[in-house]
Amino acid sequence: MRIGELAKATGTTTRALRFYEERGLLSSARAVNGYRTYDEQAVRRVANIRYLLDAGLTLEDIEHFGACLDGDVPNSRPSEAMLDVGRRRLGVLDDRIATLARVRDELAERLAVASGDGATVVSPAG
Repeated sequence: MRIGELAKATGTTTRALRFYEERGLLSSARAVNGYRTYDEQAVRRVANIRYLLDAGLTLEDIEHFGACLDGDVPNSRPSEAMLDVGRRRLGVLDDRIATLARVRDELAERLAVASGDGATVVSPAG
Protein backbone atom coordinates (compact mmCIF):
# COMPACT_ATOMS: atom_id res chain seq x y z
CA MET A 1 0.00 0.00 0.00
CA ARG A 2 1.15 3.56 -0.60
CA ILE A 3 1.74 6.14 2.10
CA GLY A 4 -1.62 7.84 1.66
CA GLU A 5 -3.41 4.53 2.02
CA LEU A 6 -1.45 3.71 5.19
CA ALA A 7 -2.23 7.15 6.60
CA LYS A 8 -5.93 6.65 5.95
CA ALA A 9 -5.92 3.10 7.36
CA THR A 10 -4.22 4.24 10.58
CA GLY A 11 -5.81 7.66 11.05
CA THR A 12 -2.46 9.42 10.97
CA THR A 13 -0.79 11.80 8.56
CA THR A 14 1.69 11.08 5.81
CA ARG A 15 4.03 13.53 7.52
CA ALA A 16 3.92 11.47 10.74
CA LEU A 17 4.57 8.28 8.78
CA ARG A 18 7.61 9.82 7.12
CA PHE A 19 8.85 10.93 10.55
CA TYR A 20 8.38 7.43 12.00
CA GLU A 21 10.38 6.14 9.07
CA GLU A 22 13.16 8.68 9.65
CA ARG A 23 13.32 7.53 13.29
CA GLY A 24 13.64 3.89 12.22
CA LEU A 25 10.25 2.87 13.61
CA LEU A 26 8.71 2.12 10.22
CA SER A 27 10.16 0.90 6.96
CA SER A 28 9.02 1.02 3.38
CA ALA A 29 10.12 -0.18 0.00
CA ARG A 30 10.29 2.01 -3.05
CA ALA A 31 8.21 1.31 -6.11
CA VAL A 32 9.70 1.82 -9.58
CA ASN A 33 8.10 5.27 -9.64
CA GLY A 34 9.80 6.18 -6.33
CA TYR A 35 6.66 6.01 -4.20
CA ARG A 36 6.91 4.49 -0.74
CA THR A 37 5.10 1.19 -0.39
CA TYR A 38 4.23 -0.57 2.85
CA ASP A 39 3.17 -4.11 3.63
CA GLU A 40 0.03 -4.94 5.60
CA GLN A 41 2.11 -5.34 8.82
CA ALA A 42 2.74 -1.58 8.73
CA VAL A 43 -0.87 -0.96 9.81
CA ARG A 44 -0.30 -2.87 13.07
CA ARG A 45 3.09 -1.24 13.60
CA VAL A 46 1.67 2.27 13.21
CA ALA A 47 -1.30 1.39 15.45
CA ASN A 48 1.16 0.22 18.12
CA ILE A 49 3.26 3.37 17.78
CA ARG A 50 0.10 5.50 18.17
CA TYR A 51 -1.00 3.39 21.16
CA LEU A 52 2.31 3.99 22.93
CA LEU A 53 2.35 7.70 22.05
CA ASP A 54 -1.19 8.03 23.42
CA ALA A 55 0.01 6.35 26.62
CA GLY A 56 2.50 9.19 27.13
CA LEU A 57 5.67 7.71 25.70
CA THR A 58 7.86 9.63 23.27
CA LEU A 59 9.22 8.38 19.96
CA GLU A 60 12.60 8.12 21.67
CA ASP A 61 11.02 5.84 24.28
CA ILE A 62 9.27 3.80 21.59
CA GLU A 63 12.55 3.17 19.77
CA HIS A 64 13.38 0.76 22.63
CA PHE A 65 10.39 -1.42 21.72
CA GLY A 66 11.82 -2.52 18.35
CA ALA A 67 10.37 -5.73 16.95
CA CYS A 68 7.63 -5.76 19.61
CA LEU A 69 5.89 -3.10 17.54
CA ASP A 70 4.88 -5.84 15.11
CA GLY A 71 2.99 -7.76 17.81
CA ASP A 72 -0.12 -7.15 19.88
CA VAL A 73 1.30 -4.42 22.12
CA PRO A 74 -1.92 -3.52 23.97
CA ASN A 75 -2.51 -7.14 25.04
CA SER A 76 1.05 -8.38 25.53
CA ARG A 77 2.97 -8.56 28.78
CA PRO A 78 5.84 -6.08 28.50
CA SER A 79 9.40 -7.07 29.29
CA GLU A 80 11.15 -5.64 32.33
CA ALA A 81 13.16 -3.36 30.02
CA MET A 82 9.96 -1.99 28.53
CA LEU A 83 8.49 -1.47 31.97
CA ASP A 84 11.63 0.47 32.89
CA VAL A 85 11.09 2.74 29.88
CA GLY A 86 7.54 3.38 31.04
CA ARG A 87 8.63 4.02 34.63
CA ARG A 88 11.26 6.53 33.50
CA ARG A 89 8.70 8.36 31.35
CA LEU A 90 6.24 8.39 34.26
CA GLY A 91 8.92 9.96 36.46
CA VAL A 92 9.53 12.66 33.86
CA LEU A 93 5.80 13.37 33.64
CA ASP A 94 5.45 13.50 37.44
CA ASP A 95 8.33 16.02 37.61
CA ARG A 96 6.73 18.16 34.90
CA ILE A 97 3.36 18.10 36.65
CA ALA A 98 4.95 19.12 39.97
CA THR A 99 6.81 21.97 38.26
CA LEU A 100 3.66 23.16 36.51
CA ALA A 101 1.70 23.02 39.78
CA ARG A 102 4.36 25.18 41.50
CA VAL A 103 4.31 27.67 38.61
CA ARG A 104 0.51 27.74 38.65
CA ASP A 105 0.43 28.37 42.40
CA GLU A 106 2.99 31.17 42.11
CA LEU A 107 1.02 32.85 39.33
CA ALA A 108 -2.24 32.51 41.25
CA GLU A 109 -0.62 34.05 44.34
CA ARG A 110 0.81 36.96 42.37
CA LEU A 111 -2.53 37.58 40.68
CA ALA A 112 -4.28 37.60 44.04
CA VAL A 113 -1.80 40.13 45.42
CA ALA A 114 -1.89 42.24 42.24
CA SER A 115 -5.68 42.33 42.19
CA GLY A 116 -5.70 43.67 45.72
CA ASP A 117 -7.87 41.01 47.26
CA GLY A 118 -4.87 39.46 48.97
CA ALA A 119 -6.65 36.15 49.26
CA THR A 120 -4.52 33.14 48.74
CA VAL A 121 -5.68 31.15 45.77
CA VAL A 122 -5.79 27.44 46.42
CA SER A 123 -4.51 25.21 43.68
CA PRO A 124 -6.96 22.67 42.24
CA ALA A 125 -4.31 20.00 42.86
CA GLY A 126 -4.44 20.54 46.58
